[in-house]
Order: sequence, then C-alpha cells, then structure tokens
Amino acid sequence: MILSVPEGDDKPLKYPLMFSICDALVVNKTDYLEGSDFDLPVLRERVRKLNPDIRIFEVSCKTGQGIDAWTQWLAGEIRTVQNPSP
Repeated sequence: MILSVPEGDDKPLKYPLMFSICDALVVNKTDYLEGSDFDLPVLRERVRKLNPDIRIFEVSCKTGQGIDAWTQWLAGEIRTVQNPSP
C-alpha cells in the first residue's frame, strides 16, 4: 500500500486492517517530511506492531530517493510469483 506523508502518521490507527495484511508499505512524498509534523519513527513503530514482517520503503517521486530499493523488491516479488519454488 502507499501512504503519502501529507496523509499523516496516524493512518495505522485509523485503518489497522490495511497495514496488517499488506506485504509492503511505500511511504511516499518523503520530501515533505521537513515541513510537516509527520513522525516517521512513530509511523514505523505503529505499523510494525500491526505487521512485524512488513517491508517499509521511504520514497520521494520528486527526488527519486528510495525508488530503486522499492522497485528491486517489487521485481523480486514478481519473479517469485512467476517462478514459484516446487
């Protein structure tokens, strides 16, 4: 799932099911962090309480930060689905 910084770090409190069943969380628009009250460590803690195995990717489509890590993970997931182990 994708969560944009302007949406707030309290989303896991409002919609816990979404965070507990997804494999990955993309925190987008991290370039807005400096000018906001969004608390990234608090978000990580809230999400990990709901889903300890979730992968969290912090990205900025504006700067490109974090995009490579997310797309590499995504490509690996696609390969796994296309070529399942026996």
